[in-house]
Amino acid sequence: MKHKLNCSFIVITVVSLLLTSHTHALSLLDAYEAAIANDPTFRAAIHENEAGQQAKEIGLAGLLPNLSITHTQSKSTGTQKFSGANSVNDGPLNFDSEVSTLSLRQPILNMEAVASYRQGVSQAKTSDARFTSHGQQLILRLVEAYVETLIAQDHLKLAEAQRDTFKERKIINEQMLERGEGTTTDVLETQSKYALAQAQVIEASDELEVSRMKLSVIVGRDTSQLTRLSDDFQLNAFQTLPYDSWQILALDHNAELLSQRHTVVSGKEEIKKSHSGHAPRVDLVASLSRNKSASFITAGRDVNLATIGVEVNIPLYAGGRVNAVTSQARANLARTEADLDAMTDNILVELRKQYKLVSSSVRRIESLEFAVESAELLVHATQKSIQGGIRINLDLLDAQQQLFSTQGELTQARYNYLLAYLRLKQAAGTLALEDLQRIAAYFR
Repeated sequence: MKHKLNCSFIVITVVSLLLTSHTHALSLLDAYEAAIANDPTFRAAIHENEAGQQAKEIGLAGLLPNLSITHTQSKSTGTQKFSGANSVNDGPLNFDSEVSTLSLRQPILNMEAVASYRQGVSQAKTSDARFTSHGQQLILRLVEAYVETLIAQDHLKLAEAQRDTFKERKIINEQMLERGEGTTTDVLETQSKYALAQAQVIEASDELEVSRMKLSVIVGRDTSQLTRLSDDFQLNAFQTLPYDSWQILALDHNAELLSQRHTVVSGKEEIKKSHSGHAPRVDLVASLSRNKSASFITAGRDVNLATIGVEVNIPLYAGGRVNAVTSQARANLARTEADLDAMTDNILVELRKQYKLVSSSVRRIESLEFAVESAELLVHATQKSIQGGIRINLDLLDAQQQLFSTQGELTQARYNYLLAYLRLKQAAGTLALEDLQRIAAYFR
């Protein structure tokens, strides 16, 4: 009986560290490729960037020639009467007319169009920075969902292993009670622990189902089988730079900060565009027209005209609208600059937080690895003490509970270590596919 219990615990401990069969398991890199094609949020970001790139072209259009052609065809009916004694030509006046005009307008001086073009360039750059941010967020969201699913799997496996341990211990205690070697108290204690473990298995199963659904939304495929952290988890020195260097990287490369800075530039151009309502506009205008009976004066005659000239438009008064929209643009710019300052502070706080987490996670993992080893030794020692009559069944249950809990904390700490590294790189604005590949190497 003693041999049976020891072997059972070894099997349960191994099972608690393993997932189900990994045939055709979805690796982290495979999940990323699937997410690129299927994640709705990222697909929306792609189309958002496509639309944002048109802002530059829209602004440029205001500086380029505007060419148009118009054609009018009409039928006129009326009468004509000449004053004086001679009214021979009096009578009806009916004629068909056609007018075709090709017009060209080229801005020569247009401050509003210039500001609109520069604003369009800034908006296109803003769109690029946002798309970069979305790409980095996809990597982070994917790894977070992937890790969350693995953690849920580990929780379920640990809960099942804990339940099975209590179940076997309950059977042994009941058998010992029947032989007169155990106590009713031991049986009741084990039954209580077993019932609680069953409830934890149900809760862990629900948690795993929700986590898989979240991951499936991102990757667009089945996520029932995933690769897991390698048992040979090696702590690498991800953080090779001092904090000041990370801060410089963040201020220069963080995608959200870059996006907001381009938004500030766009706001400045909006002020110029609004204020240009007071500025004169000069256009080169030219036209070619073909008039066939264009009016009753030219009825029955065809006239071809070619004109070219310069048109000057000087605004005088627009009811105060120009001053109002300019003031509005200045207020919006001040708000955008304040948002930039707040965003900078938040990103630097996040950068410092993840920098500290990467450093502290190394020490925490090392401590928990030692704690797991100690917990395993404690379980074995407790088993021997029970055999010698020194300890009781409740002591073994507590020791096993401590082992399960410590194993879970170690796994969580390892995941947190990897996530902290990715979040640090994102805050610094340098998160890329190479970092995902580096993280993927930890999974088998």
